Amino acid sequence: MATKHIVVDPITRIEGHLRIEVVIDENNRIIDAYSSSTMFRGIELILKGRDARDCGLMAMRICGVCTGVHYWTSIKAVEHALGITIPKNARLVRNLIEGSLYLHDHVVHFYHLHALDWVDIVSALKADPYKAAKIAENYSDNPWSNSPTDYKAVQERLTKFVKAGRLGPFANAYWGNKSYKFSPEQNLIATKHYLDALEVQRDAAKMMAIWGGKNPHPQSIVVGGVTCVQDLENPSRHALFKELLEKTRDFILRAYIPDILMAAEAYKDEALNGVGAGLGNYLAYGDLPLDDTPLYKGKTLFPSGVVLNKDLSKVIPFNQEKVTEDVTHSWYKYENADKPLHPFDGQTIPNYTGFDKDGLLKTNEKYSWIKSPIYDDTRVEVGPLARMIVGYASGDERIKNYVDKALKLAGLPASALFSTVGRTAARAIETWMMADMMLQWADELATNCARGDLSTWTKFDYDALTKGKELKGYGLSEAPRGALGHWVRIVDGKVANYQAVVPSTWNAGPRDYKGRMGAYEAALVSNTKVANPDQPLEILRTVHSFDPCIACAVHIIDTKGKELGVYKVEPVGGMCNV
Repeated sequence: MATKHIVVDPITRIEGHLRIEVVIDENNRIIDAYSSSTMFRGIELILKGRDARDCGLMAMRICGVCTGVHYWTSIKAVEHALGITIPKNARLVRNLIEGSLYLHDHVVHFYHLHALDWVDIVSALKADPYKAAKIAENYSDNPWSNSPTDYKAVQERLTKFVKAGRLGPFANAYWGNKSYKFSPEQNLIATKHYLDALEVQRDAAKMMAIWGGKNPHPQSIVVGGVTCVQDLENPSRHALFKELLEKTRDFILRAYIPDILMAAEAYKDEALNGVGAGLGNYLAYGDLPLDDTPLYKGKTLFPSGVVLNKDLSKVIPFNQEKVTEDVTHSWYKYENADKPLHPFDGQTIPNYTGFDKDGLLKTNEKYSWIKSPIYDDTRVEVGPLARMIVGYASGDERIKNYVDKALKLAGLPASALFSTVGRTAARAIETWMMADMMLQWADELATNCARGDLSTWTKFDYDALTKGKELKGYGLSEAPRGALGHWVRIVDGKVANYQAVVPSTWNAGPRDYKGRMGAYEAALVSNTKVANPDQPLEILRTVHSFDPCIACAVHIIDTKGKELGVYKVEPVGGMCNV
């Protein structure tokens, strides 16, 4: 059988450095795939020996795209180790900051990172603006900014870009590829929303800054609660947050969801044929507490659990003790260990072995800076699709309602979720749900503060809790890209070991010790055919559906093994109000 090797390096429109190699057969069908990160990080090593209360501020620097999720996950790990339960206002503020991240991240991902895999910008120049306005009404009763004049203005703007040779992000793409399925008018609708989303995402970022102090890297979350006391006392801050939330939600309902329905219609066959389905195993840690019980004890917006083999009739309870990381095909080694390690015992020891003589990955050996996470000896996918699948299979009424509503509008069965189209749709569905839920949280927070409850922090004595003791804690969150865990071991108040297992480690990891594929690799070999091997659009479409964040998934090191620096922060004063 004649085969061809395709290398896509770097994968663009992502965070970090990702290389994909695939093998296609004589029919251009992908029959093998390999995912490799070519970049190294190392925050875990930097955190050793630190006061555990400082971990969050440094761990958040793992990534700027995730804008804070490593921050509060790290803080939750320390709170879990110390046995701290935060106040109601702190829970609501954290939920609203995290929710704002979801709205920002998902809108930016679909329009500015993923849309060009579905939308042919050049085709939009041939569209009839009046026909486009009419077509938009097929997907919404009140389409976003649906004016023929506005559509024509977008065309004129694009035409000027073309004539001036200043296409910017639209310059290097596979325009005209047979895998594009939107009509010229549908492409024009989506292109206009691409441009509108540039404005909308700013409002979502402002929302995060209201309670977080700034964006990216919010700074109002501390071990025990939050510090935004003065903002909570000010009714105008509550009103501004809700105003921005309602504006962002309006775009989600009138543009984002209709565009997803439009894509589901155009790419229906791919959804039904399971193109990009992948492993079929899904993991969610669960997140966003809905009550004030101790950490991991109460009900959460996203349920935790594991679904195997696409079986929506059964959910396996999640147990963090079953999380391990393997380095058989990763550029690391373990000392005194010949099996995958739990994060509490995790090691980050580089062992780079390079590429082969032809500049290709040594796929039978080590070929990535990402480890291979395993749950209960099973490879799993994490992310929006996993959250919706686990919630749906769990019988969660809220998630079932949103998923069923979306499937009905799209005219698709639940099985269509197991695809690249489904993965992309799941992200939109949870954005819709999140925007609605945030309205409830915002009202609950404003009402609680108006009643005079301004408690934001649980007092604790760190020295008394840690002196002469060894403590372990884990922070489990659902980052926009999926299940995120931080594990910390504290000895006499200092960090003895720290490990982060992030969504793009779960999804982008290479093969494991049994030769089993990671989620990206498995998705690429799931009924994926490349229309033009010189334009691997289909590879980008499936990989982008996971929203890769490779900076989160890898580590840093000086190539000569030297210590890069030692830093000591001298705190001044007490806790500040942001």
